[in-house]
Amino acid sequence: MKHILAPVGLAFLILATEVSATDGKAVYTQICRACHATGVAGAPILGDRNAWAPRLPAGLEALQQSALRGKGGMPPKGGNPGLADSQVRAAVEYMVSQSR
Repeated sequence: MKHILAPVGLAFLILATEVSATDGKAVYTQICRACHATGVAGAPILGDRNAWAPRLPAGLEALQQSALRGKGGMPPKGGNPGLADSQVRAAVEYMVSQSR
């Protein structure tokens, strides 16, 4: 079992290192899109203003903290612990900007 998990973890780390620390769109595309493009586990879909409307009043900082710590069906950092906090924050900022 350990041999199967190691390559998967390595793949996530490779993806994380290829993304600029401040490029929220790239982080979204490579990591977040897996759930936020289809609404998996209740994830608000990028650009769906109705899905994001109840979340936006909490503020950007609260949304970023939810992404960093995990919430509901979303694991911390979208399931990629190799992402820097700044990358997660940038991705949330990008998603919010596309969903207002």
